[in-house]
Amino acid sequence: MAKKIIAGSAKATRRRSRKKASAIQARRKKEFLYRGFTMEELLKMSFDEVLSILPSRARRTYLRGLNYEQQLLFDKLKDAEGPVRTHRRDLPIIPQFVGKTVSIYNGKEFKNVEIKPEMIGCFIGEFVLTRRTPQHSGPGVGATRSSKFMPLK
Repeated sequence: MAKKIIAGSAKATRRRSRKKASAIQARRKKEFLYRGFTMEELLKMSFDEVLSILPSRARRTYLRGLNYEQQLLFDKLKDAEGPVRTHRRDLPIIPQFVGKTVSIYNGKEFKNVEIKPEMIGCFIGEFVLTRRTPQHSGPGVGATRSSKFMPLK
């Protein structure tokens, strides 16, 4: 029986072992924290306590009181099972909305958005863009110096 000969220098072996040691092990899912509170703690808080940790613009919206349409959307979202369709884009997201799906109108069509914990404190309209980036084609005749003298057909 012949011995198995491992090809490569000692330097290559050391490099392989270093690579193996530095390889990323299974990534641990980082726990979500919103201003130092876990999602479970946020859901246990009263509405006033949640308001106190929201950003000022979102807090002001709730403290001044929601208008009729905002209140309808708020109530629908709190106890919704399926997606909720809306034209309202100005309702701040609170922890009770996390996990819900909202279809938000962008001026042309409804876009589905699943509310994630990272969205707390933002307005629902921020996640559906109303403007598209323009898609330009190539330059036309006369747009560059080289195309200036091309004969037109």
